[in-house]
Amino acid sequence: MTFDFWELLIGWKKIVKMKDKLTIIVGVAICTAFLLGLATTLTRSMMIGFFDVLPVYILMGIVIAMMFYEAFFDNKK
Repeated sequence: MTFDFWELLIGWKKIVKMKDKLTIIVGVAICTAFLLGLATTLTRSMMIGFFDVLPVYILMGIVIAMMFYEAFFDNKK
């Protein structure tokens, strides 16, 4: 059973792509959890109302959407 060099190289490229995808998924999940946690802690205060925090929710939604777009749909590499 002999392996051709190019077969091994293609195999390594697949492993690296899988590892990159896994790293992106974990990074995006951690960042999204942090941003959502940050936005929800603002509503815990009795002095801050919903309409005070609404711009923060809107900006967090835009940031999360841009992060997902850049991580998964932007193919300019």
